[in-house]
Amino acid sequence: MNSNTEKTLDNQSILQEETDSEIKNLSTSATTTDIPEFGWSGYAERINGRFAMIGLVAVLLIEALSKISFLEWAGIITRQ
Repeated sequence: MNSNTEKTLDNQSILQEETDSEIKNLSTSATTTDIPEFGWSGYAERINGRFAMIGLVAVLLIEALSKISFLEWAGIITRQ
C-alpha cells in the first residue's frame, strides 16, 4: 500500500468513529441505545407495545373495580 491509500483509510476510520460517537450522543432513552425515529423502527414498536400494555392494564382495572365488562362500562353493548 502506498502512503496515500493508508491516509485515506485512516481518514475513513476516523470519520466512521466520529459518526458512531455522534449517533451515540443523539440517543436520549435510558433503556435503549436506539435513536428515536418515525416509521417502522424497533424504537417505535417498543414504545407502541408499552402503551398497549398500559391500556390493557387500564381496561382490566376498570373491569375489576366496576364489576362489569369494559364494553358495558363504555356503553358499546348493553346487557339484556
